[in-house]
Formats: sequence, C-alpha cells, structure tokens
Amino acid sequence: MTVRPDSRLADAPMVPVSCRRCGARVLARKSSWEQTSVQWDAAGTARCEQRHDARMLSALGGRGIFLGCSELAESILGAVCEGDLTLVDERQA
Repeated sequence: MTVRPDSRLADAPMVPVSCRRCGARVLARKSSWEQTSVQWDAAGTARCEQRHDARMLSALGGRGIFLGCSELAESILGAVCEGDLTLVDERQA
C-alpha cells in the first residue's frame, strides 16, 4: 500500500503567532474561518495563562481539559486581518 504524501503544509505552512496577552508563541495555520491548526511547543505551553488556569483547576493539578485559549484565538484572527497569517480558503477562491 502506498501512502499519499500530505502536501497541505507545503502549500500553506504554519507560521508563528504570538498571543497579544501573554506572549505565548505557537505555530498556526488558518485553513478557513472555521478551522485553525495550532502547534504548541513547551515554551508556549508554559507561558499561556489560560492553559495554566486549566491545569490549576484540574483535580490534583494534573492534566486538565484545555479546549483552547480565547486570547490566542483572538490573536490568530488579528494576524489574519493584518495579513500576517494567510486564510487558505480565500487564497484558493
């Protein structure tokens, strides 16, 4: 069986985006207004205030449920609006 290579990141790579509130830096790709891919590294994870709060609210300070950072989401939308992050859907139109 042949595995087909995934070329989506070659066409529109992930780019660094920093949270305007806490400065956590992630790699992001915005495929459409509804879909965002975010890649966290250890430094960004440690710096994010909402990730920290989720961890502290979890039982015994272990791994909590973290669905996303609203401040980072706003920063990513800002990066799209300012032209720093490409919205792939609109580029293909």
